[in-house]
Amino acid sequence: MPGGRRNPFSVTRIVDAFEHAKSNAKEVAQVTKTLAEAKLGQIPFADLEIQFIGASGLPKMDVVGHADPYFVADIDEKITFVSAVKGNTLAPVWNETWRVKNVPVVADLHVQVLDKDDDAPHDDFIGKFKTSVSEGTKEAEIQGPLFRKDRGSFWLKIESTPSIDKDPSRFPYLFDGPIRFSRHYSPTVGMLTNLDPDQRLYSTWKMYLRGIPLFFGDKHQGWNRNYKAAQSIFQGPTSIVVRSGIQAGHRMLYARNARNLFGVIDGFSDVAQLLHGGKSNHPDVGQFEHRIKPAVYTYIISSEDDSFRFSETGAAFFVDFASKHALHSNCAETVRYSGEFHPRPKGGWAAFSDDFQDHEVNWELVIDNNSGTYAPDKMLLPDLKEVLEYNFPEFEIYAWDREDPKLEESREACREYALKHRGVKKHELQPYAASGEETLSYRVSLGAQQVGEAGRRIFESVTGNGTGNT
Repeated sequence: MPGGRRNPFSVTRIVDAFEHAKSNAKEVAQVTKTLAEAKLGQIPFADLEIQFIGASGLPKMDVVGHADPYFVADIDEKITFVSAVKGNTLAPVWNETWRVKNVPVVADLHVQVLDKDDDAPHDDFIGKFKTSVSEGTKEAEIQGPLFRKDRGSFWLKIESTPSIDKDPSRFPYLFDGPIRFSRHYSPTVGMLTNLDPDQRLYSTWKMYLRGIPLFFGDKHQGWNRNYKAAQSIFQGPTSIVVRSGIQAGHRMLYARNARNLFGVIDGFSDVAQLLHGGKSNHPDVGQFEHRIKPAVYTYIISSEDDSFRFSETGAAFFVDFASKHALHSNCAETVRYSGEFHPRPKGGWAAFSDDFQDHEVNWELVIDNNSGTYAPDKMLLPDLKEVLEYNFPEFEIYAWDREDPKLEESREACREYALKHRGVKKHELQPYAASGEETLSYRVSLGAQQVGEAGRRIFESVTGNGTGNT
């Protein structure tokens, strides 16, 4: 800087700081953190593509079987990636890709490897490692919790290019794909003898959308203080009990395990497959298994991780819960947005005929803000529309207010087509439990009783105040 004070945050000064501190790893970390937080805009940014290849030599964590490993990665604790669960293996192969824009070149990638344990409240910790986001193929040693014991190796590849955004510091650590999804099954599937375990009314989906901050910025929707059901969840002396029950149900619904379906959205056909009717209890509608189902979905876009979570509005697991949207959000006090959506052929279901195959027509998504729990601001509907257009460009998107007559007309036409032409029964349009069926709320209450009983036994063993004592 001729004629003036030298820029303390220039790239040269950053390099000098690292050279001065390289003998002390903690000092390097502190220099990185201080400089990055003090003047983030002066540090070079990169757009990253990280390929998580796999691991080998993982330890056996259970007495029976091998392990069900998965990993959780983060960059500077600003953005997180959770992998698929690989069943019964000590050498998992993931080949999963993560693209993140506008990452400071001094950032660190942290990875934890865990073993999924369906029968325990917490998954087993296998080990962790840290690496820079510099470009290249890397083999990292997984360090265990005890004396940094070696617990196998992890392979990944990082591609790095200079950020192309004009002001990368405006939206740092921006998720840029690919759009990944997971399908989860209610634990009550199969509790009725004639129930097909693949039925959609017992499924939830979680999808990671690109670029949420680009459209919503820092806007979040708080819970609706004028809505009685929301009041029962978020305020008052009994709300803790209500909330804990819903959160237990959420954990069961969105549990990650090797039975989940994991995939990537590359285009229209992948979205259409998620919306297919799938297997049904009604044998006369099997021909529509691979057709887009006329159905209404309940959704939220999470404030926690910007994920798009949804299920059919008539999903059986909603029975006896105070709020569908709270069940999806894990009782979060805020969401990015929430409501309902439904797919439809161009012009609506009223004008459609199954004589036309799905690929022969153009498809639309109608999405709204029909959520009593969060009552999202209708002024943000244009932003919601842009989010979906950005992620699903093959669909025409309509974002309508819950009180818009066009919305009710389109939604009812969707349901009417399902009833008349696809074998859907009227009671399936809203949450219901068949005779003799175990509900998710019952499973939650059963789990609470078991926890309480275990706590009682522990208390008695410690205090000696069991029933046999006087």
